[in-house]
Amino acid sequence: MPKFVIERDVPGVGKLSDAQLREISQKSVAVLKEMGVGIQWLHSYVTGDKVYCVYLAPDEATILEHARRTGLPANRISAVRRLLDPTSAE
Repeated sequence: MPKFVIERDVPGVGKLSDAQLREISQKSVAVLKEMGVGIQWLHSYVTGDKVYCVYLAPDEATILEHARRTGLPANRISAVRRLLDPTSAE
């Protein structure tokens, strides 16, 4: 299944408490369960005012539907073309 990186503009997200982030995560997971096996959240990176999420999904439309249902922005969706890591230099 294709992998995507979603950039979400969420002002002040880096200052949210663990409980607030857990609540957002729980809502996201609940929507994923409703949507079925066609989409999977792998992990996210929280910065000061953005969240970068990595998902598996068949297409951008599925990502956008998840964002709509959760009420979270999906400001930029980028399909992952290749993965680079330190072993790529070998």
